[in-house]
Amino acid sequence: MEWFTDIFTQQTFIQGVVVLCLICAVGIALGNIKIFGVSLGVTLVFFSGIIAGHLGLAINPDMLSIMQNFGLVLFIYSLGVQVGPGFFSSFKKGGVRLNLLALSVLLTGTLMALLIHWTAGIPLNDMIGLLSGAVTNTPMLGAAQQAHLQIHPGDLAGADRMAMACAVGYPLGIIGVIMCVAILKGLSGKKTNRTKDSSADNTFITEFQVSNPAIFGQTIKEIMKHTDRRFVISRIWKNGKVIIPTSDTMVEKGEHALVISNKKDVEHIRQIFGQQENVDWNKKDIDWNSIDSQLVSRHILVTKPELNGVKLGSLRLRNSYGINITRVNRAGIDLLASPSLRLQLGDRLTIVGESKAIDNVGRILGNEAKQLSNPNLFMIFFGIVLGLIVGSIPIAIPGMSMSVKLGLAGGPIIVGLLMGAFGPRLHLSTYTTRSANLMLRQLGLTIYLAGLGLSAGAGFFDTVFTTDGLVWVGLSFALAVVPVLLVGIIASTVLKTSYAANVGMLCGSMANPIALNYANSTAESDEPAVAYATVYPVSIFLRVISAQIIILLLG
Repeated sequence: MEWFTDIFTQQTFIQGVVVLCLICAVGIALGNIKIFGVSLGVTLVFFSGIIAGHLGLAINPDMLSIMQNFGLVLFIYSLGVQVGPGFFSSFKKGGVRLNLLALSVLLTGTLMALLIHWTAGIPLNDMIGLLSGAVTNTPMLGAAQQAHLQIHPGDLAGADRMAMACAVGYPLGIIGVIMCVAILKGLSGKKTNRTKDSSADNTFITEFQVSNPAIFGQTIKEIMKHTDRRFVISRIWKNGKVIIPTSDTMVEKGEHALVISNKKDVEHIRQIFGQQENVDWNKKDIDWNSIDSQLVSRHILVTKPELNGVKLGSLRLRNSYGINITRVNRAGIDLLASPSLRLQLGDRLTIVGESKAIDNVGRILGNEAKQLSNPNLFMIFFGIVLGLIVGSIPIAIPGMSMSVKLGLAGGPIIVGLLMGAFGPRLHLSTYTTRSANLMLRQLGLTIYLAGLGLSAGAGFFDTVFTTDGLVWVGLSFALAVVPVLLVGIIASTVLKTSYAANVGMLCGSMANPIALNYANSTAESDEPAVAYATVYPVSIFLRVISAQIIILLLG
């Protein structure tokens, strides 16, 4: 049985892979166990690594560094690509206020950490590690470690101590935010009614009767010139028949039009057409194909790479084929099919028209689901390479003796964000299925957490069960609770932010999905999840960059 023991103890390539995979497997299994309805998920891989390191398991340091850093890069680039499309749009409308509030949480916690460092003499590396744990943000820790090693090459002990501080702060960050949500719930004392998740549908269907004399006899093209609001006329009841209108279709008195728009624009559109019918066309159980025997409604997928980034209006599908595109579903979100909308691979278009015409449009757009099942591995690896190159660019800052680099975390997340947001406009196919992207992110994060825990585990308990360790516990709890509670109370009492949006924003600012699950159970609406998604991309990006800047400037 000596050969079996050697698998775990002799530092070979096989031993390194076996130990890391074992840590991942045990951590994931433990993370699936629910306690009081709450499971810690992949987080427990981190603590499984700590236990393994404490028990004496170790692998070749160079091999561990390669696997851990590759996991970090894979996770953070995939995350950037995923949140990229919503990153810049999150600043629009109500998202501006929520992101500013999330920024206030970030600034408050960061200033607290720096003040404690300056006044109490706690080393900066310890404080950044504690802050990373308190905000449950391991990519922030990875960025800080890379910045530290950039300044002090070879100081692996300093990086490991930062990881130990993060491990202390992590559970307190989870508990602290959940406690803050409970306190804010008690202060609000009320619930909101459950509403449809607005993040999943940006369209609304309304029926109007044409009764405004100002548009009698005008074409749809002429009517659209009267407003800056965007809407799509899906069907028109004309002379007892249902037709698919084109831009040259003339609208007459008494005709009925089915209009798709943003819900907030319905009143404005009613003023154009004249009268809104009291019919609910937004119910899920409507049989659209029964409205007219000649017209059908079908879903068509965009799968041709050459259409990636092309404006919908430039294809002239409506006039050429007598069909109407009523909405575009992208990653589960319904978008208005406006002519200026740029198509992306994987978009699902809802098309109304005659069956043969829709078949012809399907051949133009591709509509081959199997094409989307193959992940675009070239763009994944090319994007990572580009991210690492960007992360290695030296940036000179006046007053600093050395150049600043974005590093392994900063470079890939910036490139990932830009790829996700602007790749289609440059006709770069960054599409991967949601399941494939989730697989890459989870795989990278799990490997990173396993390596991070293993490297920090050897001296973890010896450090925690000391006076310094108890101080870490208290500081972590304060860093998790004070910023969240302070900003949360101001948002609810001064800015009158709803409870649901408030707690969702706070959970997103702390990158805490476990607390979000608890927040969702305390609200009778989907608003916490919407607010979380609104601030999460900006928050995680700023956390990663701020950690690097602090270490490079003050470390």
